[in-house]
Amino acid sequence: MRDGTLTYWRAGLEAVPEEVWSHPALEVLLLPDNRLTHVPDRIGTLTRLHTLDLGHNRLTSVPTRLGDLTGLTRFLYLHDNRLTGLPDTLGALDRLGYLNVGENRLTSLPATLGALAGLVELRAQHNRLTALPDSVGALAALRELWLRGNRLTDLPASVRHLRELRELELRDNAFATVPEALRDLPSLRRLDLRGNRLRDLPAWVAGLPALEKLDLRWNDVRVAPGLLDELTGRGCVVLR
Repeated sequence: MRDGTLTYWRAGLEAVPEEVWSHPALEVLLLPDNRLTHVPDRIGTLTRLHTLDLGHNRLTSVPTRLGDLTGLTRFLYLHDNRLTGLPDTLGALDRLGYLNVGENRLTSLPATLGALAGLVELRAQHNRLTALPDSVGALAALRELWLRGNRLTDLPASVRHLRELRELELRDNAFATVPEALRDLPSLRRLDLRGNRLRDLPAWVAGLPALEKLDLRWNDVRVAPGLLDELTGRGCVVLR
């Protein structure tokens, strides 16, 4: 405990310590790098938390009462666990800025994800996702989306509404074509398509007004004549 606002528990824990529940005014709770397999429903009583780190544990699920933590405005780390699903109540965290659910066993994300109106960065890399929910297009504040190492073949059409999206990582998926929804993203600066199954680069990519870096490595991709010259001529770095 430090200044009544920060709790840090060292590595080696197998359960959330009882002492946590005696501090309802906690603002930051950090329990990463342990051996936790369960988080009690009582987590929902810590309504003043703005940051919660449960990363690098052995969790197979998180309680639905996670949705009671409406004070979470900064970070929620759930990465590097064994999660196979996320509760629909996640959508109640509409002021959350950063969510990391990477390195799990997720096959889908809840449709309520679209209710996270304050989300600026979403990391869902290294899971088993085959699709994203249509509601992802409602994340109007989203600037970074990290989806490396999944099983995606396309993105929902609603992605075109992510007007603030600046960085999109689609590396190591199963895309055979560049998702059409990306053509309407005015703020996209970096697009990582490494390690997919791309064959062609559509001409509309040159029309992405903010694009600064396009990574096409580890694809057998053909590029329309003059397209690379158009991109590099305006200062876009193209790697292939």
